[in-house]
Amino acid sequence: MARYRGPKSKISRKYGEPIFGDTKALEKKPHPPGQHGRGRRRKKSEYAIQLAEKQKAKYLYGILERQFKNMFDKASRKSGVTGENLLQLLEARLDNVVYRLGIAQTRRSARQFVGHKHITVNDKIVNIPSFTVKAGDLIAVREKSKSLTAISESLSNKSSYKYQWLEWDDKKLTGKMLIYPNREAIPENINEQLIVELYSK
Repeated sequence: MARYRGPKSKISRKYGEPIFGDTKALEKKPHPPGQHGRGRRRKKSEYAIQLAEKQKAKYLYGILERQFKNMFDKASRKSGVTGENLLQLLEARLDNVVYRLGIAQTRRSARQFVGHKHITVNDKIVNIPSFTVKAGDLIAVREKSKSLTAISESLSNKSSYKYQWLEWDDKKLTGKMLIYPNREAIPENINEQLIVELYSK
C-alpha cells in the first residue's frame, strides 16, 4: 500500500500547518525549510499556489497522485459543486472516518487499523482504506480488536468535539455516517477552488 514515507516535519513547515498531526517543529522553526527559508522569497505564480493547495490536500488525507486525480474526476462527474464534492469524497474514505470517530489518533494509524482488519463496515471486515463509506453505514471496531491498547488509548484520549455528520456509541464502539458533510462542517484548511482551477487548465 503506497503512502508518503518522507520527512513529516519538513512538510508541515512547508505549508505552515500540522499536516501529520501535532508537531513542535512549527514552534521551533516557524519558517519554511531550506537554507533560504528565513529570507525573502519571490512571489509565487498562480499555478504554484494552485499546485501547493493540491499537494497539501494530498498530504492531509494521505493520498498519492493517481488516487487523488481519480477522486477529482469522480467529483467532477457528480452533480453539485465540484470542490465540495471532492472534499466530501475525501471525508467519506474509511480511513478518514475511522480517524474522525476517534478510533485512531491520526489518519496514518487509522489506515493501519483498517489494513490490519480491525474495522468492520455493516458487520463485514473491510481492509481497504480508500473504501467509500455511504450515509447510513455502520462502522465498528472488530470484536476481537476491542481490547487492543492502541485503540483503547485513542478512544480514551479522543476529543470531545463531535462532527455533525457522524454518530458514535461509546458502549458498543460503533459509529455511523449520517450524511455527507457540507463544506462548512469540514474543518480542514483547504481552498478547494484552487484545486478545481488547477485541474481545469
